[in-house]
Amino acid sequence: MRATKLNWNLAQHYYFDHNATTPVAPEVLENMRETMAEVYGNASSIHYYGQAAKRHLEGARRALASRFQCDPREIVFTSGGTEADNLAIFGVARRKPGSHIITSCVEHPAVLNACTQLEREGHSLTLVPVDGAGLVSPDDIRRALRPSTSLITIMHANNETGVLQPIGQIAAIAREAGVTCHSDGVQTAGRVPVQLNAGPDLVSVSGHKFGAPKGIGALFIRKGIELQPLFYGGHHERDRRAGTENVPGAAALGFAAANLSDWSGLAAFRDRLERGILSRIPSAQVNGGGTARIPNTTNIRFDGIEGEAMVIALDLRGYAVSSGSACSSGAVEPSHVLLAMGLSPAQARSSVRFSLGPANTETEVDGLLEAVSSAVAHLRRLSPEVVHG
Repeated sequence: MRATKLNWNLAQHYYFDHNATTPVAPEVLENMRETMAEVYGNASSIHYYGQAAKRHLEGARRALASRFQCDPREIVFTSGGTEADNLAIFGVARRKPGSHIITSCVEHPAVLNACTQLEREGHSLTLVPVDGAGLVSPDDIRRALRPSTSLITIMHANNETGVLQPIGQIAAIAREAGVTCHSDGVQTAGRVPVQLNAGPDLVSVSGHKFGAPKGIGALFIRKGIELQPLFYGGHHERDRRAGTENVPGAAALGFAAANLSDWSGLAAFRDRLERGILSRIPSAQVNGGGTARIPNTTNIRFDGIEGEAMVIALDLRGYAVSSGSACSSGAVEPSHVLLAMGLSPAQARSSVRFSLGPANTETEVDGLLEAVSSAVAHLRRLSPEVVHG
């Protein structure tokens, strides 16, 4: 059967949901295609083909380590950010049954659900709060410490608001207390300068957040940190992650890390979008504004409308964004992140996340601003609780 190229008719559609995933960079895709076609050996095999695969795997490890300033031996390839988070959290805690875990109430579900599973297994768990900007207080981390604390796990940047946590201070508190510190770095790795050797003991990375494909990620494991593996099989990844290595995925991740786009300039576009929305639209507010954030992300609430309706309205106008809400059993639940920041359920449901990427242009941002203004005006006319300035 002849393969048919799918036509998605996206010529007039613009993507502003990069915190969910990024497009695979064309050069990364070509690198991966070549690796899949030409480097098909098992990296554990000692013959020519296996050693060729091993060279590509280790080259990717060196590229990732060079970009994030750590030793290549401290990098373990995983299937993505969720596995990296789980390997870090379960890997530390299960070595110390019944120990105490500290995390925050605004973490990604990959962290929160892993921690609650440990609680079911007999560990104790402290969820530290955040302030109205979504920030964790290092003092709260210090106060939560116990003699039995084995792990502190705090994200570097929040996936919904983009708010950057004071992870350097938190890592220092952990070191002082002799406690292992993990950070979910999925939203920051590849987007803001990251030095893995200067912060937490464990940091999770996901390739599809910075131009690599889905299904590949990594966990930085500082030298001397011992983990109980999640998987058991062969002696892969220095006995830390069993399973035949995904050489094409790792090569793509390493190539993407070595050829990163510059995300820093996106702060100007984000601020342009924020200023335009706040000046044009009554009762719009930035969630987490006024504090340090990754440069591409803004989360804005539009009182009087539903965020899901906004997502649909903008999609019909050619713009892909996210509500930041989680759908469960057919019901839209308010964001746990926004609730923790003090928003009411109605305010949380009225919030929309805009996350830009390096390919977005000023013209697209201005077009999105017009689309947001039009969509809000339309939805508020239909709303039973119309907001007047």
